[in-house]
Amino acid sequence: MVHFTFSLRATRQYLLLFFSLMSTSAQAQTNLALPPEVDLQLILAIDCSYSVDQYEYIQQMQGIAHALNSREIKEAVQLGHHQQIALTLIQWSSSSNQEVVLPWTLIGPPGSFETVATRISRLPRSVAIGSTSLSAVIAQSIHIFNSSPFRSSRRTLDISGDGRNNDGIPVHYLRDVAVKNNITINGLAIVNDIPTLDSYFRSQVTGGFNSFVIKANSYDDYRQAIVQKLVREIGNLPVAGGPSLPARP
Repeated sequence: MVHFTFSLRATRQYLLLFFSLMSTSAQAQTNLALPPEVDLQLILAIDCSYSVDQYEYIQQMQGIAHALNSREIKEAVQLGHHQQIALTLIQWSSSSNQEVVLPWTLIGPPGSFETVATRISRLPRSVAIGSTSLSAVIAQSIHIFNSSPFRSSRRTLDISGDGRNNDGIPVHYLRDVAVKNNITINGLAIVNDIPTLDSYFRSQVTGGFNSFVIKANSYDDYRQAIVQKLVREIGNLPVAGGPSLPARP
């Protein structure tokens, strides 16, 4: 039976995050040197919780590396005005375990796809195995977007996972904070353990402009699913076979 943790410490953490996002940085406003512009800032959040064994972790990392080397992803990047995106990777599990394993990296210039794909394929599993805190990875992602060295008209958090939020505050609270800050959250629901997980992702996790969920029946299907997902995120294309969720106010 899954036990849901709703601690006072976690509540205070997320309330502080919420109110900090309501203010603007005077330092940023007076900074004359604008950061480089890209078509998309994309965070890939990789599930490393108890339910993910080492084989399943490798399937995720190899799947992302394969996608970055694919013709489809390269063509999707070329569709953009700037023909480059910024990418970072987070490994996550419980509310106290999220780690950036690939800092913000530019993808688009010649050789960048292959270089980043090779780097990702060799990344070790770095975070401690723990429970599933989708709310915490969203909170961490908001901070990462706000400290990004790039700027763009689109910011997307791409969460892969095989379980429901069972640690920290309810995930939809943080989803709504992210959406109010113009962040789109998309999901790749791996339904090997929970057949209805894709529906849960749609109702509780994803949100924002053109948000969507892709379903993978198992980790063996991850490679194909992540290519499909990244093409739609990077190329800003509609999702075939499923409606996009409208932006929440």
